[in-house]
Amino acid sequence: MKHTLYVSAAALALTAGGVLADAHLAFPVGEGAFTWDSYNSFADSTDLSGQTVEITGAWTGNEKEKVDKVFDYFEAATGATVAYSGSDSFEQDIVISSRAGSAPNLAAFPQPGLAADMARQGLLTPLAEGTTEWVRDNFAAGQSWVDLGTYADKDGNDALYGLFYRVDVKSLVWYSPIAFDEAGYDIPETMEELKELTQQIVDDGGTPWCIGLGSGAATGWPATDWVEEMMLRTQSPEDYDKWVTNEMKFDDPKVVAAIEEFGWFALNDDFVQGGASNVATTDFRDSPAGLFTIPAECYMHRQASFIPAFFPEGTEVGKDVDFFYFPSYADKDLGKPVLGAGALFAITKPSEATNAMIEFLKLPLAHELWMAQGGFLTAHAGVNLDAYSDDSLRAQGQILQEASTFRFDGSDLMPSEIGAGAFWSGMVDYTTGVPAAEVAKTIQTRWDSIR
Repeated sequence: MKHTLYVSAAALALTAGGVLADAHLAFPVGEGAFTWDSYNSFADSTDLSGQTVEITGAWTGNEKEKVDKVFDYFEAATGATVAYSGSDSFEQDIVISSRAGSAPNLAAFPQPGLAADMARQGLLTPLAEGTTEWVRDNFAAGQSWVDLGTYADKDGNDALYGLFYRVDVKSLVWYSPIAFDEAGYDIPETMEELKELTQQIVDDGGTPWCIGLGSGAATGWPATDWVEEMMLRTQSPEDYDKWVTNEMKFDDPKVVAAIEEFGWFALNDDFVQGGASNVATTDFRDSPAGLFTIPAECYMHRQASFIPAFFPEGTEVGKDVDFFYFPSYADKDLGKPVLGAGALFAITKPSEATNAMIEFLKLPLAHELWMAQGGFLTAHAGVNLDAYSDDSLRAQGQILQEASTFRFDGSDLMPSEIGAGAFWSGMVDYTTGVPAAEVAKTIQTRWDSIR
């Protein structure tokens, strides 16, 4: 719905006459599928003229251009200046500047692990009182986002440090709608139905899945996503959390069972394009190619939201290829878990304007402005889904809105020697014939060795 054009007093004060105050803004204030009311209230009550908020993060290039357009609205509303600098070496830079006492006001962390480490060292400032309750009430699966942003300080006391802003979804199955339509297949809504469909495709003479683990030095990582998905669909979120921290050992029967759930799909020659022996050697970037052949060489491919970058040029999502939620088991009563990743804002140097920026980032508009530019998903339950730039992103956003729990990519939260080492290689071993229990025991032995 189009609202009456409204520009705050603070924004008007930015230029003599106010006409140019929003001329540089990407979307006219008051127009489009944006939530203007709360932004207008924020602008009316916030005057930060002459103040500056310094922000750093890993967003560079096109992503920097997009987030700068979001920050333009904070400047227009408050009179403050936002200085954002993106860095390809963000993880190293933020630690060095924080320890030297020269950190910016805010940092956008690509994952919670480093933020948790810095909180433990006393280098972050907790978010304002009441933010925990706000996140719990205003984000889909809100408690999950509270948990992901809560860390212990140097005295071991927990506090909320991170406000998540940009999210990626991994729990997707990409499929050929043309092949599905021709065969009369329906989108499965449960894991039981997905397994039944997998067998049905074989019975009908087709190959249901294309799976590839190849990724150069990182070969094996796509299988870690599969196992994480299966942990969330066979065990409680609490068990998943214990597994990620190794409170639950890697060779626990629950983990071994999750690995074998992946094996149900990947180790059956009839289920996988090229047979099970090709899983470990097929490059993950090439693995979805079978979706686009005529006839289709495979019908489904489980992969995160980024995979369209490796589809054939000119592919239209929604026409040539589409996706559905990687479903949960109907008989396990575990809701609709979603696996993914995301960036979070944390305070590295507090100030009045910094606190105001956190309040701005709570507004639906702060999310909708990037949603409308593309390449952005959010778990904020108050956003207008119509603001998404295309139907594909809107559908992924809907999956986030309907999630009962959200969990971060587990391998990213594990020590690098495990999550980016033993887990990767262990999955290659598993797909080439080593039993799941033996693989899990080897990974746990490696984890024990680094304590």
